Amino acid sequence: MSRLSRCACPLPSFAAVARDETVPGGFGHGFAASAGQYLTLIDLFGRQAGDFVALNRDDLAEVLSPIHTRRRNMSLFFAIGDCLWSSRDRPMFEVVADTVGIHDSNVPACDPTRYAVDFGVPGHRNCLENLFEALAPHGIDVLDVPEPFNFFQNGPVTPDGRMMVTDPVSRPGDHLVLRALMDVVCALSPCPQDIIPGNGLEVTDMRVVVSDAAPQWAGR
Repeated sequence: MSRLSRCACPLPSFAAVARDETVPGGFGHGFAASAGQYLTLIDLFGRQAGDFVALNRDDLAEVLSPIHTRRRNMSLFFAIGDCLWSSRDRPMFEVVADTVGIHDSNVPACDPTRYAVDFGVPGHRNCLENLFEALAPHGIDVLDVPEPFNFFQNGPVTPDGRMMVTDPVSRPGDHLVLRALMDVVCALSPCPQDIIPGNGLEVTDMRVVVSDAAPQWAGR
């Protein structure tokens, strides 16, 4: 029996779907959403972190900012009802629903140097290049890829202030719903890390749904 068939979390149902796509594990995918639309990110098989970035579609220099979000929310973490803020200190998304409640905004995207130097695996797929490839049609240079939110990533902070990265606690079907507060261009990379804990040592797919209406249970 697959992990997906043992899904303990009911999958949402959608109305007025604009996009519904499966993002292959270890690769990147770009998509757009308009203000007022809902983004639902689903961990299909469980224990899969997804690096997520977003940019203002009308001004690509304004990006989703973990730093500004932490300052505005006065927390290292976010909760339902919080906003995720832009680099120009404007709310970019509202957190509508979250079946996990554990995400990371401290760790940068894994990159070619991480695998080549730290793990001795040059050429390994990585989130930075995945996000760059997804944003390349918009003219975004690899050095301008924003710092990500690592959705479903389990990055606890210890009492002495140290950061850790361990396997996510998300189960098959767990999901996060965001309402876009401006027109955005987004990219998602189901992280290709398969060497150390972070994805249960098994890279799997994620699902992205953009809809005009919230999933029917959202906000309950």
